Amino acid sequence: MGLALFVFTCYSELLKPMSQEEPVLINFKSVTKSYGSIVALSDMSFDVKKGEFVFITGPSGAGKTTILKLILGEVLPTKGEVRVDGLNLANLNDKNLPSYRQRIGVIFQDFKVLSDRTVYENVAVALAVIGLPEPQWEERVKHILRLVGLSRQANFFPSQLSGGELQRVSLARALSINPKIILADEPTGNLDWKTADGLMDLLEKINKEGKTIIMATHNMEIVDKYKKRVIHVDGKKEQVDIGKEPNNKKDNTDEIKDIKEGEESHPEGGKIKDIKEGEESHPEGGKIKEK
Repeated sequence: MGLALFVFTCYSELLKPMSQEEPVLINFKSVTKSYGSIVALSDMSFDVKKGEFVFITGPSGAGKTTILKLILGEVLPTKGEVRVDGLNLANLNDKNLPSYRQRIGVIFQDFKVLSDRTVYENVAVALAVIGLPEPQWEERVKHILRLVGLSRQANFFPSQLSGGELQRVSLARALSINPKIILADEPTGNLDWKTADGLMDLLEKINKEGKTIIMATHNMEIVDKYKKRVIHVDGKKEQVDIGKEPNNKKDNTDEIKDIKEGEESHPEGGKIKDIKEGEESHPEGGKIKEK
């Protein structure tokens, strides 16, 4: 009888529906961040699950950029706790910070490209920083440039590119390290609507491959069109979590194709390839500017 009961119990467990819930990747717990007497964030709590696309909105100075800095480990909370992928960021030090940043790619509003390097070289420099052997650079860089629709501009210098193309160079550099999380700090702030819309379309397709994206923005047209989860912050006031996006993620075999930039189009498809554990990193080429 004991064996029969054991078998029945195991069979019953197998019949239970499997949860489709994604694990929490980022957790803010009662986080306050002060710069001297200035309170940038006050008692802020939220979770971001793996594979989510989240907009952080609010007026200038409300703390949007501070949230990104906290996730990146560029600053630490004055009070409360920030955890990313199970790691309490208060435990980071100079030794393990670079390893932690292997999980994060950053897209900057002002691009942060190297003006004396070509598009190809701007992406390759990220691979040099992480120590990837040089023989592996070419395949990786060509793949990423195909993905963002910049194959034809590989040998162009930044002065030869449009604003939208420069932003895609920034995105390509972030993607080249195969991050778990992409932080985008006002990435459409310097772009016209048509170009910004093209960039957002690319970010959305990348998100559907499983990348977690957190984007700080004040562009409510973008927010209204793409209908993602929104966390609104307003200075010292508690944030308002407006809602969550529907669970429409595909698996990470989806192809990204037909990327459009203004009137340009890129006919080649592509997908984010798996990168071996330990090969990815965060090039420390710039910091997120406070707004």
